[in-house]
Amino acid sequence: MLSRLSPLLRTLPPPPPSSMAARVLSRALPSVVALPSKLPSPSHPRCFHIATSYSGTVSLCGRRRFNSINNSCIARRFGGRNGSVVMAAAGREYRKVRSRRVAAAKKNKEKELELSVNICLEEQLPEDPEIMDIAEIMRLNVPMAMKLVFERLSTSEHKTRDTTINDVGCFESIELSVLLCNDEFIRKLNKEWRGEDHATDVLSMSQHIPELKLPILMLGDIVISVETAARQASERGHTLIDEIRILVVHGLLHLLGFDHELSDEAEEEMENEEELMLKGLDWKGKGLIHSAYDAGTNETPHNDHSDDRKREGSLRFYRPKFGYIFCDMDGTLLNSKSQLSLSTAEALKEASSRGLNVVIATGKTRPAVMNIFKMANLGGRDGIVSESSPGVFVQGLLVYGRQGREIFRRNLDPSVCREALLYSFEHKIPIIAFSEDRCLTLFHHPLVDSLHTVYHEPKAEIIPSVEQLLTGTEIQKLIFLDSAEGVANTLRPYWTEAIDDRASVVQAVPDMLEIVPPGTSKGSGVKILLDHLGVTPDEIMAIGDGENDVEMLELASLGVALSNGSEKAKAVADVIGISNDEDGVADAIYRYAF
Repeated sequence: MLSRLSPLLRTLPPPPPSSMAARVLSRALPSVVALPSKLPSPSHPRCFHIATSYSGTVSLCGRRRFNSINNSCIARRFGGRNGSVVMAAAGREYRKVRSRRVAAAKKNKEKELELSVNICLEEQLPEDPEIMDIAEIMRLNVPMAMKLVFERLSTSEHKTRDTTINDVGCFESIELSVLLCNDEFIRKLNKEWRGEDHATDVLSMSQHIPELKLPILMLGDIVISVETAARQASERGHTLIDEIRILVVHGLLHLLGFDHELSDEAEEEMENEEELMLKGLDWKGKGLIHSAYDAGTNETPHNDHSDDRKREGSLRFYRPKFGYIFCDMDGTLLNSKSQLSLSTAEALKEASSRGLNVVIATGKTRPAVMNIFKMANLGGRDGIVSESSPGVFVQGLLVYGRQGREIFRRNLDPSVCREALLYSFEHKIPIIAFSEDRCLTLFHHPLVDSLHTVYHEPKAEIIPSVEQLLTGTEIQKLIFLDSAEGVANTLRPYWTEAIDDRASVVQAVPDMLEIVPPGTSKGSGVKILLDHLGVTPDEIMAIGDGENDVEMLELASLGVALSNGSEKAKAVADVIGISNDEDGVADAIYRYAF
């Protein structure tokens, strides 16, 4: 008969050599405490000698190197081809521990059963304060759970449990490792070990090989996704530490032979054991099986995202892959209505809060960008953009560095400015001259107003004559405003030929033609800022859509062009994301940045 609950977890046999590895770093914090035991023994009374440590672990994909300060189950599991080195070190440690135990036994005439517990954090799990506190609590909680479950093994009868592990009193020590990780790590592990390509809450992996008759019971590893645990805790109305305790109990019971997948009877027996364990430990919450059954589901509660996109609100469980994101505004951060959507704003805020620096690289002026971010509550010193933050503006012609100080400025050739202004005046095609934080024009026009009302640029000042506008004014760039057809068929061909090598023409949007100094681009501005900050291109991710983003996308370690972008931008990008109207920047952050 099929179980009424789809499998949440199963105990797994030792794996084949894996490309996934973990090593324990040297920041372990050992602690030892002795507790009395009720375990019967055929020869000697036993007590528990509990040794726990808290360690950081790192995932080393494709590597086989391992360093350990203790005889960790996870260490041996992920030792790879250098496993012989690990086992040699483990053997030395075992002999040392054993000699101490023998001496203690002779002295006290009483043997101790050592419980060795290692609490680990996977490399990509950041040192979030709550997670670090939980790791510390687990150092005390896991041995408590082990002690109780071993006592229950000796005093209770179970009909469906695999009794391969029965009398733990015949061992000199018991080892268990608990690894806290995120969904990405447990998903890869779940796929490799179980052939199931999704994240889950907990995996339990046995290390016990009864045929070897070792004095050490290598109980195995419990791998817990803190990310999934946090979601389940929220859904079930208790804290994250409560949910992780429930998962530890569930995983521990699997390692000791309980398996709710076998039958309804086995499921009921394991469910009852979970409830008794939680009650005996005075831990909050229902058992994992009971909680899933109460939710009225016959499905495994796992992350349904089959791709690499992180969930909103989950970035706290990941380390940034990059130090900086350089992001365009029009057509990228902003949707087709020139608005910063709530989803994109939340993604920027979450990424920034997790240590990722968001830097704007745009053709806009700095005041325009600050106004947009202010409306989304992301402005000011504690926001994404302010007068004290770095940024690349006006197509890389104005660059601001640390504390928001100007570090680069490039002006347009005055002769080009004069010719373009005269052309605008004669043909009545509106033009905007960008001069630092100001926008200047020759006459009123609805398209000029739209630059302020739609694109949030400073309201254009009308200067009625070309000579007056040019007097004492440094102009960084000019923009002609026309229909997309007028720009493509008239303005661009004419000015590409007219300016020769004195300037360059670029387009960010179809209905605007920009004239900028030659040899400059948004990408060159990004390079200047990177040099100023001491940052290499390998440390940045760039997101854009226009042909003026090409150099920036090529420069970055990862260039993302949105699907609404120009063909030139998409041709040089490493990946093509979804469109700006689908919150493409938010999607790129959750998919690629962490």
